[in-house]
Amino acid sequence: MSFSASEKDTLQRLASRVAEIAADPVQTVRRNLWYKHNGLRPEKIMVLCFPEGSWEELLPESVLVAEDPLARAWEWQLLARIYGWEHIHDDQVTEATFDVPHVCEPDGWSLQEERIVPENRGAFTWKAPLKDWGDLSKLSRRKTTVDEEETRRRLDIAHELFDGILEVRNRGGHWWSLGITGTAIMLRGLGQLMLDIHDSPDRVHEMMSRLRDATMDRLDFLESNGLLCLNNGCDYVGSGGLGFSDELPAEDFAGTVRCKDMWGFGEAQEFVSVSPAMFEEFSLQYQLPMLERFGLNCYGCCEPLDTRLEVVKKLPRLRRISISPWADLEISAESLEDNFVFSYKPNPSVLAALTLDEELVRNQLREAVRVTEGCVLEMVMKDTHTVNRQPERIERWTQIAQEVAAEAVCTR
Repeated sequence: MSFSASEKDTLQRLASRVAEIAADPVQTVRRNLWYKHNGLRPEKIMVLCFPEGSWEELLPESVLVAEDPLARAWEWQLLARIYGWEHIHDDQVTEATFDVPHVCEPDGWSLQEERIVPENRGAFTWKAPLKDWGDLSKLSRRKTTVDEEETRRRLDIAHELFDGILEVRNRGGHWWSLGITGTAIMLRGLGQLMLDIHDSPDRVHEMMSRLRDATMDRLDFLESNGLLCLNNGCDYVGSGGLGFSDELPAEDFAGTVRCKDMWGFGEAQEFVSVSPAMFEEFSLQYQLPMLERFGLNCYGCCEPLDTRLEVVKKLPRLRRISISPWADLEISAESLEDNFVFSYKPNPSVLAALTLDEELVRNQLREAVRVTEGCVLEMVMKDTHTVNRQPERIERWTQIAQEVAAEAVCTR
């Protein structure tokens, strides 16, 4: 093992704390609540808060003591789980596990954009590689390459460190979203693709077909090589939510994970400015064959779906739908009722403001609860890129959200 004695001691101490947290009886309570919630049998409004981009303000690298890069990464992972339990107090579930994913070489597209990234935090721009439609024939996806030796090395280290404390598992994800519109935007550029839809629709269809087919081939490869893992437990699914479900895996599951044993996820944030008909024609129809492969599906992220929910609801086995800060809550509630998980995303700007307006937070959440009466509601704070260097804001927002959720239990 390349870790020093002090690094081993640090990691084992942190793992022991995670195991202690995982043994708390509240984990079973939360787990059962998620099973009921995802099964559309809710007992409470579920609350999650993901620090995301603000983690560096909550748990900066300066707190780490390990020096080996892998040890530092594992130290941060364990500290983040402990921090969530001790400070955030949402409905996250802590389990006595430690996951080591396959070590894979990048499997991106043959045509890659050139990103122009600012020195400080902020938005990037890019130079789109598909300038000429004649280059479309060059578009392909590289195969996933697994470094078996390095994967085994990391697993061996994890077993040596954590056996008897945490269950070490070889598992991890190979995608966040199956929303290929994001790739199309990177290939052509955002403004250019909007023009293409009008000026060169046949070419856009050809590009989306290639992206769909290559992604389907990738799913085949991951399935046939045993690289998929179940995500029906304490797993982040969709654009915010936990995957606990007794409807997965499929009834004929025999140990090898297939797409139909899993939650799937699609979104099309980049198509926010096109009509529902164009969204269906140029985006959703190409995601449909991919999402048809999954046992349950989530859809949407930051894009407002209120004007296109009737289109989105055509997706098979759709269970969780993201309702972003820019969506009309009343229209969304009328459309979804109690047939889907209403994954409400409050506006994260309240956490980034000069001061945290607690009255505003409480009133916004109460209004959301009022409007969505009869829906299967979860309140998920995400896209929290900063808390204005005040980590306590995360804890306070979650406390208010849990209080509002508790009020709803008494009135619904």
